[in-house]
Amino acid sequence: MSVLVNVIVMLGMLVVVPAGLRLTELRELDRIRRLWPLFAVPGAIALWLPRGGPATALACCYALGTVLLALYAPRRAARGRDLGPAGIALLTALVTPAVAATALAAERSGHQLFGFDLGILALTVPHFHFAGFAAALIAGLVCRVSDGPAGRFAALSVPLGTLLVLAGYFIGDWAELVGAVVLTAGMWTVGLLTWRLGHAAGRDRTTRYLLLASAAVLVATMLLALSWAVGEATGLPHPSLTWMAATHGLGNALGFALCSLLAWRRLRTRTPARTEALAGPRTLTEGRTA
Repeated sequence: MSVLVNVIVMLGMLVVVPAGLRLTELRELDRIRRLWPLFAVPGAIALWLPRGGPATALACCYALGTVLLALYAPRRAARGRDLGPAGIALLTALVTPAVAATALAAERSGHQLFGFDLGILALTVPHFHFAGFAAALIAGLVCRVSDGPAGRFAALSVPLGTLLVLAGYFIGDWAELVGAVVLTAGMWTVGLLTWRLGHAAGRDRTTRYLLLASAAVLVATMLLALSWAVGEATGLPHPSLTWMAATHGLGNALGFALCSLLAWRRLRTRTPARTEALAGPRTLTEGRTA
């Protein structure tokens, strides 16, 4: 399982985060995006080293980059421009890699942070790259296009569900189940709206397939997440962590996050004439009257 988890985390560090930052179209994030390999490459190397000083130092290098990224969130919130649903989703995306990096640094040092065993810390790292960063970012993008109740629900419930899952780590299994239910509802809404985007008129075949694949994968992966959370809370039979990493984790990483980011990249670069219809000349968080 550790090899699979490490590969998934590397995908999040080296591909998903920088690609997602590019999709925000925020100029203020250009510098951190250009510098990101200086933080992400050491973090990726740390995954494969034995626990100890060198691995911890490299993981802390990655943590530094994620903290610098997270600091953009309060700055934007203080301006009062990121208080809508899409903006809240973006702020969540900026902060969650720091949660993942903190867990990584603790796990690489062999420290049971807040009493969590090292296996849970290791799985927290991919969770907050994909259920945190990627899911919140895509929910915000979908909200910008589908500006209605469903889009706003998706952009708010995904960050809320992520926060509740994190709180559940400290409160207990039932609290984590509540978070899983909220997060699943938000992700399935993202999947529904993404499915509709895939069937929109004028969509090229590759982009359509990427959108439809990412939407379809969410049905299965989030059902697995629900079954695991229900089993943990009630004691009912549920998938093992190894099985969850191989199904839920891999499916969300490749089927949802990567396919979604590729699709949105194509929407932005292959159909420039339709940019206004997709997200406008504005950024992810700018209002319609900006």
